[in-house]
Amino acid sequence: MNDVLERLRAEAARAPEYEAQYEALLAADADGLAASLTSAGLPLWARELAAYRLGLAGDRRAFESLVLLLNHRDPPRCEAAAQALAVLGDPRTARAAAALATNELRTAYALHPVRLLAALRAPESAPALIRTLSRRLAPHDPYWRVALACVEGLGALADERAREVLTRAQSHPRLAVAATAALRALGATT
Repeated sequence: MNDVLERLRAEAARAPEYEAQYEALLAADADGLAASLTSAGLPLWARELAAYRLGLAGDRRAFESLVLLLNHRDPPRCEAAAQALAVLGDPRTARAAAALATNELRTAYALHPVRLLAALRAPESAPALIRTLSRRLAPHDPYWRVALACVEGLGALADERAREVLTRAQSHPRLAVAATAALRALGATT
């Protein structure tokens, strides 16, 4: 949490007029944070701070903002949103993460939705990770980090439905070790 707050403080400090706004959001109660999510003209860091704090507090008013941040092109924003969504406990989270992870047009930003799916261990998790990994096994696919996160997530889930795709992943040099470990995890559950 401190890393996220320090990153957002640094963003706010780029403009002197935002430093007071940062402190106000840091001290705001849940209703104040929720109101800031719908306020016009707030910078992205301010919306992220409000959504992050609400998410960590388990306030579902943060859900939509956190899902938007989970799909952001900036990895630290995605990571913070994934952390808050994991704590939030909203039943819509797994479906939203699965939609982001399997969206072929957003594959470059799928790493954190994939990791979130594995952490959630929801019914949507294994099917979405299997689908995403299957697409990443094409020769010369540039998204090997997403594929690796899928392999690791499937190993953690130990879902038997992943056996075929994990076996195929063993033939990819960057995935082979993790795929073998994931298959071992499957063997331990059968």
